[in-house]
Amino acid sequence: MTIRVRADVAYDGTGFSGWSRQPGLRTVQGVLESALATLFRRAEVAPRLVVAGRTDAGVHATGQVVHFDVDEASFAAVTRPRRGEHDGASAADPFAVLERRITGILGARDDDVAIRSVLRSPDGFDARFSAVWRRYEYRIADAAGVRDPLQRHRTVWMPRGLDVEAMDAAAQRLLGLGDFAAFCKPRDGATTIRTLQSYRWRRGADGVLVASLQADAFCHSMVRALVGACVAVGEGRLATEGPAELMRAGERTSAFKVLPAKGLTLIEVGYPPDAELAVRSEQTRARRELHVDGVVG
Repeated sequence: MTIRVRADVAYDGTGFSGWSRQPGLRTVQGVLESALATLFRRAEVAPRLVVAGRTDAGVHATGQVVHFDVDEASFAAVTRPRRGEHDGASAADPFAVLERRITGILGARDDDVAIRSVLRSPDGFDARFSAVWRRYEYRIADAAGVRDPLQRHRTVWMPRGLDVEAMDAAAQRLLGLGDFAAFCKPRDGATTIRTLQSYRWRRGADGVLVASLQADAFCHSMVRALVGACVAVGEGRLATEGPAELMRAGERTSAFKVLPAKGLTLIEVGYPPDAELAVRSEQTRARRELHVDGVVG
């Protein structure tokens, strides 16, 4: 029997060459799978991760979701109580034991990636294909924002002031189902049709501008391009209607810049009720016959 494990993950993307494992490069997937291989080495298995959304180099996450499959015997061997372990609910829960042991391995080697939770996946769950939305935030400290050195790895600094009201108005014109080719890096065999469910701009208490974007999925560089288009509006280089007009044109343009990865964080991934997970996964797979890759940036 196979057990499917869900894990919620957070990481600072600064020191990673993106999510996907690559020979000779440090990646989030590589680090996590190395920890799993260490943990399961006596069982002679090396679980592979499936991720909700593959983030690009420098992109962070507080709410990334992954799953992996492992046979029941190997799972039992890895989560078996050890002599001297404290009694209690966490010691009796094999998934809590698994979380603690993965964390112990990561803590000894890597402090920029963390396991937030480990759970048994309900029937039909797939971290990637069962997801109904992904939500990201992008942070910009303009002339009116506080430039906090402690936030430098996840905030882009800009010398000029930006018109947040105009940026938010431009963002609202991009919502809905559409072809986002103007905001996606072209990839062979990948569709650029997406549903942008929400896109808002606000200025926080510290004056930092925060964009919040939610969609069923994002194609490569789409988030940072959408942010860059609205920043061009905030700078006065594009009219409020400009990003929507560029979207209708359907071609990449030099009218705005794709902003740096470091300002972007995956905040949360949404899933339907457990009873709908399998159906959602099948529907998503069917829609992605064009091999959409799910890379985010």
